[in-house]
This record gives sequence, structure tokens and C-alpha cells, in this order.
Amino acid sequence: MKTVYLLLVAALLSGCTINKTPQPVKSSEVAGVVRLGFDIAPLQRAKVDTWVAQSAASHQCQQWGYTSAFPYGEPVRTCSLTSGALCLNQTVTLEYQCRGLGMEKYLRDEITVQ
Repeated sequence: MKTVYLLLVAALLSGCTINKTPQPVKSSEVAGVVRLGFDIAPLQRAKVDTWVAQSAASHQCQQWGYTSAFPYGEPVRTCSLTSGALCLNQTVTLEYQCRGLGMEKYLRDEITVQ
């Protein structure tokens, strides 16, 4: 009977989708790459609002003087906490490439030269 309850709980939890908001991690202004990341616990499914993530990446790129950010590659999934063969916490990293040079970059360089 306990096995049936455990299977039922596992099935219910595996169907849960949680909204995640990626946070900036390891970005490089010189390379023009913005990385956003979030964690996923076991039995969770994460849902990321792509518009919010794109907006956050574009905002960071604009602070560096680029005009916008574009998704780059596939999400990188890394197991950050293991117990034996079981992954207890997974880190997902989304990469965005900054493109285009805005006038802010030229103005910023001009101000620092004077």
C-alpha cells in the first residue's frame, strides 16, 4: 500500500511546473555574452518566460553599449548536487550574445578619453 502512495505522490509532483526567473551569472562584456541561470530541484519542471529572459539579457547588453541580445546555443544543464547516481539539484544556464553597437558605447568612450 505504501508503494502505491509513493507512486501516486511521485506522479503528482512530477507534473508540477514551476515558473523560474533566470538571474545573471558569469557574463563577459568583452566577449559580448550574457549568461542567465536558475536551479531545478528533483521532480520539478521549470518554465521560463522567454520574453523576460530576453529582456534581462538585452538590458545587460545595452548597459555595455550593444543594441540587443540574441539567444545563443541550447540551455546548458549541469548537475550541481548529487547523491550517488541521483541528481538532487540541476543548474540551467541560458546564453545570449550581444549584437550591434549603440551610440552609448561611443559616447561612453568619448567621455572617458576627455
